[in-house]
Amino acid sequence: MINKLIDNIRKTGAPIVAGLDPMLKYVPEHLKVQAFEEYGETMKGAAEAVWLFNKEIVDNIYDLIPAVKPQIAMYEQFGIEGLVVYQRTVNYCKEKGLVVIGDVKRGDIGSTSEAYAIGHLGKVQVGSKVCKGFDEDFITVNPYLGSDGVKPFVKVCKEEKKGIFVLVKTSNPSSGEFQDRLIQEAADGNGTASRPLYEVVGEKVVEWGADCMGDSYSYVGAVVGATYPEQGKVLRKMMPKAFILVPGYGAQGGKGKDLVHFFNEDGLGAIINSSRGIIAAYMQEEYAKYGAEHFAEASRAAVIAMRDDIAGALEAK
Repeated sequence: MINKLIDNIRKTGAPIVAGLDPMLKYVPEHLKVQAFEEYGETMKGAAEAVWLFNKEIVDNIYDLIPAVKPQIAMYEQFGIEGLVVYQRTVNYCKEKGLVVIGDVKRGDIGSTSEAYAIGHLGKVQVGSKVCKGFDEDFITVNPYLGSDGVKPFVKVCKEEKKGIFVLVKTSNPSSGEFQDRLIQEAADGNGTASRPLYEVVGEKVVEWGADCMGDSYSYVGAVVGATYPEQGKVLRKMMPKAFILVPGYGAQGGKGKDLVHFFNEDGLGAIINSSRGIIAAYMQEEYAKYGAEHFAEASRAAVIAMRDDIAGALEAK
């Protein structure tokens, strides 16, 4: 699947992933009215409004981007009905030829990680049948429990030729509380040396992905926030064969000029996520002219502006 992601990036010329992270406050009133008239002000009504919102956005941007990243929590808040819409969204995006990165941040003890991996990326035996669960192409993985919590995902990736993005240095302001902690290690010769935890995790990403390769990049990638460009420089050098999923563009402050160091010399190696900046573009002053009725056209305009911003930054690199 890493090869398909790269092919899609080359085809679109846009190393962009649209974060499909819907909240009801982002959904225009006319869609909520339509959904509530059919299903009432219920969990099913809310989920239907989200589905209508997602579908119209995808219909307007699928030809511009290589991938989408639905954040499962935004669907889980609406219970089972929300998860049904999560699945519908995954399926619909794949029908449109998009690579789907499930932002699920799973990671647990070995047996539980194995179940998560099977449920999101693999297949499960049901009697005499073999069935698929959510069937995303990639998912995000939390490595906090160590290798025995990550290796089950790597195993399924190898079997299914799918991928994971391991949380290494996240974009949120408090990420440094743990991720920047200095780790004491034995140095060459005498004494000890220290380095931040995110570098230790980056080194493990390289290890986990070493025998899990596509044509030029590993199935095991990393999440590194756009809001930390200096750390991104270091991690890019440490993980030359790992694709980096970069959240934090736009609404969290990242701009194209902050992102160039996440890319390799081949112009690949990174895919930049924008969520609110795309799906809620119509609510921004820059795109207010589209109005709520044409919210998906505003999303398309935001994608084009983002693509041009990143391309300009890379050309100036």
